[in-house]
Amino acid sequence: MPGGGGLVTLLELRHVCKSYRRAGRALQALREVSLELHAGEMVTVWGMRGSGRSTLLRIAAGLEAPDCGAVSVNGRPIQGAIASELAYCQRSFHGFERAPVLDELIASQLAQGSRPAQARERAWAALERVDARPCAELWPRELDSGDAMRVSIARALVREPSLLLIDEPTTDVNLRSRDGIIALLHSLSQEGVAILASVGGGTGLFGADRALSISDGRLHGHAAPELAEVMELPLRLSG
Repeated sequence: MPGGGGLVTLLELRHVCKSYRRAGRALQALREVSLELHAGEMVTVWGMRGSGRSTLLRIAAGLEAPDCGAVSVNGRPIQGAIASELAYCQRSFHGFERAPVLDELIASQLAQGSRPAQARERAWAALERVDARPCAELWPRELDSGDAMRVSIARALVREPSLLLIDEPTTDVNLRSRDGIIALLHSLSQEGVAILASVGGGTGLFGADRALSISDGRLHGHAAPELAEVMELPLRLSG
């Protein structure tokens, strides 16, 4: 659905709420959260542990259902989104630990009906795109945090998504890996991929078009890009 200024809205959350029950108590994870993400935008959401940042990502990806409100992708309810429209990335490799990285990337495509030659070509292209070709023959458990995130992004890119949702892409990675991952995400957004990332530290905000924050389940900042000033931040602090 078109947004203001001719922009195309790929992801939209409207008045989303989510609560959990723990130890007999209701914990409010999200409170009336609204957000728009447009094609080619890179948006980060910063928050402390327990702020609701990961819940926001999971609901935006359709992995959890909100208690109230609505989530849409390309103007359709998220339940109707097709597999190639969005992808969710995290460093966890649950269900992705039975073979080396390249074989797993190929297997995931074969399961979706791709031809073997096409699956192999896409797998190599995705690893090349994220600068992770040396990881091809490694097992997931052998990857460090930075390479694990690059491989997770490669797993998403084989599906050629227009929307990428990433949970804490720069957490627990060294300085060099952090800058490389941020630069990678920025370049993907310049190619037209919309990116929404949760971050737990201020260094993860560099290069974003919009940097939002979340606390106590409430999102702070400009919900729509036409209302926000583009942040021109360096990939690394000088000095």
